[in-house]
Amino acid sequence: MRILVIGGGAREHALCHALSLDPAVSELHCAPGNAGTAELATPHPVDAENGAEVAALAARVAADLVVVGPEAPLVAGVADAVRAAGIPAFGPSAEAARIEGSKAFAKEVMAAAAVPTARAYVCTTAEEADEALDAFGPPYVVKDDGLAAGKGVVVTEDLERARAHARTCRRVVIEEFLDGPEVSLFAVTDGETVVPLQPAQDFKRAHDGDEGPNTGGMGAYSPLPWADPKLTDEILETVLRPTVEEMRRRGTPFSGLLYAGLALTSRGLRVVEFNARFGDPETQAVLARLRTPLAGLLRAAATGELAEFPPLRWSEGAAVTVVIAAEGYPAAPRTGDPIEGLDEVAEHDAPGAYVLHAGTRRDDEGRVVSAGGRVLSVTATGPGLAEARARAYRAVARVRLDGSHHRTDIAAGASDAAADTPSSPQSPTIG
Repeated sequence: MRILVIGGGAREHALCHALSLDPAVSELHCAPGNAGTAELATPHPVDAENGAEVAALAARVAADLVVVGPEAPLVAGVADAVRAAGIPAFGPSAEAARIEGSKAFAKEVMAAAAVPTARAYVCTTAEEADEALDAFGPPYVVKDDGLAAGKGVVVTEDLERARAHARTCRRVVIEEFLDGPEVSLFAVTDGETVVPLQPAQDFKRAHDGDEGPNTGGMGAYSPLPWADPKLTDEILETVLRPTVEEMRRRGTPFSGLLYAGLALTSRGLRVVEFNARFGDPETQAVLARLRTPLAGLLRAAATGELAEFPPLRWSEGAAVTVVIAAEGYPAAPRTGDPIEGLDEVAEHDAPGAYVLHAGTRRDDEGRVVSAGGRVLSVTATGPGLAEARARAYRAVARVRLDGSHHRTDIAAGASDAAADTPSSPQSPTIG
């Protein structure tokens, strides 16, 4: 099977890593990719948001499947263009991707499907935003309605900061604050059958102890030893299946990866957000534990054959991902700094730990340098969370990037035994 992966972040490197281990994959291509994906897949320059360009590339490499990774190309209709060219694509249509592209639309879908979520107001004027903020009170949760690369949400006790963020948005969703820890659950779907993956927990704040600004994610782990064993089934029945059924009822079936970000509140399960693609950094931890070959799963979803696909197989162990971010991230990340120590990880820590590239490139001298805010994701597996975590941080210590920072508390306090509370409950209002 010849597969083309679209995108250039850690999510796409994780996908390429998993696909490269699949014996059914004969050729692997990635466009535009990064310094890490280039070691696994043939790179191609492409405008990832140009459907015609991506479809032409897919035809040129005779792709049997195109996997569209990032949200912006999905919202731009890239998967539609690929399918129109007669090539199977894993990823929702532009219409279906609105479930991530517009938080107001997602709220509308959830209301129609009776999916539990936070109460919210959709505001288009400063006056409406002020009224909504007054109605809910602190902590204030203010979300840009559109795509914002993980930086469109402000959660604050400061009313003026909340108002200032609302005024930067053309349309803004203001909602009640949800108490309780967060869980991320991915589901692969062909628009009818829904196959959940294993849950993970990510860490959105930039600094230890859930301090600092929201980011795109600073780390994740899976499984969740503290979670109710029936949690995945509950999410499947109350959130995922009703949402997929509602999308189909609307005439815009959702096929691809449906990501549910959830808060386990004192009043029960609530949806914080939907994404229309694999989430970063949870993808790294979840795929590290998946034993079912990935290519067949994604193709079954893309071709409407998921009902016949065999049950997924998972490792009994755990996985932990730690993100290494550039100096200044998330506000103003510095780029162009050389990255050292990657060979040391490969020599001393593989296969238990490995590095996935996010914001990287090769400079004119052939060196791997930083090219974004979140630069690398170090992922490690182990028989339990404690060992996976130890392996991850040993590998992190080998990587040298001037001015970089990472959280030191990813999965801290979690254990392989069932516990009453998560290792690091997250601020449950993120975009």
